[in-house]
Amino acid sequence: MSQTTVSLNDIETAAKEALINHGALEWIAVDVARAVRKAEATGNLICGLYYLESYCTQLASGRVDGKVEPVVTQPKSAIVKVDAGFGFAQPAFARGLPQAIATAKDAGTCSFAICHSHTCTSLGYFTEQIAEAGLIGIGFTNASAVVSPPGGNKAVIGTNPMAMSIPARSGGVAFQFDQSTSAVALGKITMASAAGESIPLGWAVDENGEPTTDPKAALKGSLVSTGGYKGYGFGLMVEILAAAVTGSVNSLDVKGLKLPDGKPHDLGQFYFLVDPTAISGDAFWERLARLSDAVDEQEHARLPGANRQLPDDVMIDSALWKLVQSLST
Repeated sequence: MSQTTVSLNDIETAAKEALINHGALEWIAVDVARAVRKAEATGNLICGLYYLESYCTQLASGRVDGKVEPVVTQPKSAIVKVDAGFGFAQPAFARGLPQAIATAKDAGTCSFAICHSHTCTSLGYFTEQIAEAGLIGIGFTNASAVVSPPGGNKAVIGTNPMAMSIPARSGGVAFQFDQSTSAVALGKITMASAAGESIPLGWAVDENGEPTTDPKAALKGSLVSTGGYKGYGFGLMVEILAAAVTGSVNSLDVKGLKLPDGKPHDLGQFYFLVDPTAISGDAFWERLARLSDAVDEQEHARLPGANRQLPDDVMIDSALWKLVQSLST
């Protein structure tokens, strides 16, 4: 597979131009392109340029609205709601975040709901912004059903990821994680299938509910939850917060996220914003430091996402980069 070195600035510019070229307003394209850039910078390839072609085809087909203005309301004192209007999640989040931050700093916490949006791809991109504002950010979202219950063979929930970002006392992010509640992201199986590679046992079951290492059989069957019943419980929790609480769609009722046309995704994201010092004061920072020091003194251990340095350039599959450039012209 041929690769080429591309700057993150060029990735962001090309993504923005591609989205505008397929019908998105400039401010909306800017917000989505920033998320694509961050995904590529952090090596989260499934949430980066890998999604750009589907964003563009879905803009053209109308499956996602690239011109809608999100509607921000505050139905209760510590709740901020954004109706994304079947548009992208990134601009909807951006429109509501200042009000959610102000609410959390005043009340100590805020429940922040993004309703009726396109897929948000990487949740950590959003919770990181909350932590950079000095707050704990915890996020949840669902996706099209690809995960079956333990002992079952029919998908009922999505990969249903959750993310958490913790602020650092001096500013920025102390640590963060972003993970699906399935054993693996669906994109890793589709990529293995395209490459003709096998998958590890424990990622998926076939259509009869039997464990499989064949990605093609897995795509006809379903993924499994990480850690069996424990991960399934977390997946159900995410489903309730992202779908039921926001009034958005169940995983069962959204078709494949990358299909070029059809009904809008209509997905929800739910975030908790928490003032870390509202209850314990400086004891929060002391406990965080105690944890961080205990991890750092172990040579090969680290807190997830801590002290992350992002590159200026990344390696991109040459064919993918050629496709991206064609989308922007």
